Amino acid sequence: MARMRAVDAAAAVLAKEGITVLFGVPGAAINPLYSALKKHGGFEHFLARHVEGASHMAEGYTRTHAGNIGVCLGTSGPAGTDMITGLYSAMGDSIPILCVTGQAPRAQLHKESFQAVDIETIAKPVTKWAVMVREPELVPRVFQQAFHVMRSGRPGPVLIDLPFDVQMAEIEFDIDTYAPLPIYKPSATPAQAAKAVQMLNAAQRPVLVAGGGIFSADASDKLQAFAELTGVPVIPTLMGWGVIPDNHPLQIGMVGLQTSQRYGNASLLASDFVMGIGNRWANRHTGSIGVYTKARTFVHIDVEPTQIGRVFGPDFGIASDAGFALDLMLEAAKALKAAGTLRDRSAWAAECRARKGEPSMQRKTHFDQTPLKPQRVYEEMNQAFGPDTRYVSTIGLSQIAAAQFLHVSKPRSWINAGQAGPLGWTVSAALGVVAARPTEEVVAISGDYDFQFMIEELAVGAQFKLPYIHILVNNAYLGLIRQSQRGFDMDYCVQLGFDNINAPDTNGYGVDHVAVTQGLGCKAIRVHRPEEIQPAIAQARAWIKTFRVPVVIEFILERVTNISMGTDIDAINEFEEMAQHGADAPTAITLLD
Repeated sequence: MARMRAVDAAAAVLAKEGITVLFGVPGAAINPLYSALKKHGGFEHFLARHVEGASHMAEGYTRTHAGNIGVCLGTSGPAGTDMITGLYSAMGDSIPILCVTGQAPRAQLHKESFQAVDIETIAKPVTKWAVMVREPELVPRVFQQAFHVMRSGRPGPVLIDLPFDVQMAEIEFDIDTYAPLPIYKPSATPAQAAKAVQMLNAAQRPVLVAGGGIFSADASDKLQAFAELTGVPVIPTLMGWGVIPDNHPLQIGMVGLQTSQRYGNASLLASDFVMGIGNRWANRHTGSIGVYTKARTFVHIDVEPTQIGRVFGPDFGIASDAGFALDLMLEAAKALKAAGTLRDRSAWAAECRARKGEPSMQRKTHFDQTPLKPQRVYEEMNQAFGPDTRYVSTIGLSQIAAAQFLHVSKPRSWINAGQAGPLGWTVSAALGVVAARPTEEVVAISGDYDFQFMIEELAVGAQFKLPYIHILVNNAYLGLIRQSQRGFDMDYCVQLGFDNINAPDTNGYGVDHVAVTQGLGCKAIRVHRPEEIQPAIAQARAWIKTFRVPVVIEFILERVTNISMGTDIDAINEFEEMAQHGADAPTAITLLD
């Protein structure tokens, strides 16, 4: 046993739990913990410009690898409330991050003291666990429990609030004998796995819906092996995109109202059996439940028992870690194959592949006009970026179009804030991704509004040499909201363009993103014409090698382009391109069951 400050014990526990990277903003109430981190050593700290940005950096860091846990630090009061959006985003997507806040001394609580807020209560709805540590002796054990909670069952975020005097108090603690707590994850039983495989085997036209829980379980290889053994086609969700390569013969496209392909929706509608693994039946994936479930049998496998039946009741549910369930289902399917009773799915898989290759199921991308159409930008990105690229995006028409047109080949190569979709997430999350994967090519994708929300975080990339390419598609509009307002016959409060008196060459598009980016210590280039796209990407790569900072490529788009989407997966509105500047005529494309 050794006598030390409570924060020294906390720093030692962080190290024992494998934490080496931290994101945060120091302040008076969290300075004791910072002093312990400095004293202990072995931590790399990235100083954010906004605490919300730090929380999203922690998210990006976690999302790159199944074993990572991003840690975000901030002082008391508004620093804690700034973290809430990051906690919400992490909670919605089952991402374990640890947020640690300083707090006023215990004697000042509930007295309206400066920057003393009940962050424990505020954070509870958006965390797996939020706790203020009221006794110094509890500090190391609360940190130990935090890692156990984050990693067990359905992963998720934790917030620990540390009053100043609790941090500074001396305690007895033996770090040499410390060990992380065992992680608990539920597992399917052999009987459950056998029944699920039997139900799949009995179906005529089965599909697998693969969600982000497969990444949490680090089980992409098992999912692909199960699909290949059974011959059953795979539909990744947005959060599961990359679980099987886009060009794999059993990957038949994504399904949904927005981030989907026409052939993916058509194949789901033609199926009679759906096995969901590590997914949550998100509403942007399913649309109306009546359409999605009609004439289909469902098996749902999820690590969180209360997720099964939350959206609709499946015909059979299994509470299990995706990896554990896939291990057992692989064994059950192998037994059927050995007995000669595993059904041949080659004809059904070929039917789905035929849809995927059918020209009428493709959306047009090759447009030559100026201003650019966004579809052309994504077409050129597919040519420029290879299977090792990691894409980062969050929300808006930029993200929806990216999911419709880009290609992803590897697990965790599409990093997206799926449930929350907070504007401003992309820059910060991309920096967290680069901090975790400094030698890999990272490409972020934003519309102009998402980019402007937390643009200051680019300075973090410049200061700490976190290079990546940021694709900025600029139409000077809140494009997704503008498209949504079509239902109200209005275009109201969504235009971002203005005549910039300091940058007349922005031609009414408003903010000079190139100048702002350069002012923050990064590099930027503006693209107007299709023939400039590939040279710009080549220039960005050269700058990254030379300067090791983020590089922004701004694409000036036509002001209005409607992107395919709808209210049900059998009634997606496609848009026939009619004119250069976005006079898009909607065409309802109905996909029949």
